[in-house]
Amino acid sequence: MKTPPDAELPDALPASLRWLKGLVTVLTAVMIIGVLTIVALLVIRLNATSVPVLVAPGDFTLPAGVGAVGISVIDGQSVIVGDDGVIRVYDSETRTLVQEFRIGE
Repeated sequence: MKTPPDAELPDALPASLRWLKGLVTVLTAVMIIGVLTIVALLVIRLNATSVPVLVAPGDFTLPAGVGAVGISVIDGQSVIVGDDGVIRVYDSETRTLVQEFRIGE
């Protein structure tokens, strides 16, 4: 006896739902790969050894009578803000003056 074409398989999904199911599966796989990549990059970045730069304001030669208001280290250069309104940029390794900026100019 032949089955009618309407009753092929009771569990068969329509074409649009099969497409949606495949899309959700691909999205899930991409999200899992993305989360694993982010976790791997965090682990690599947090386990990287960094060399601390130790800088003391007394290591640099400031003009007589000028005190240091602030100090910062950026990309191998030390930036010292003096109480005379001048920003001085020093090389952190050689402790030599590289550049000066007057505040307000």
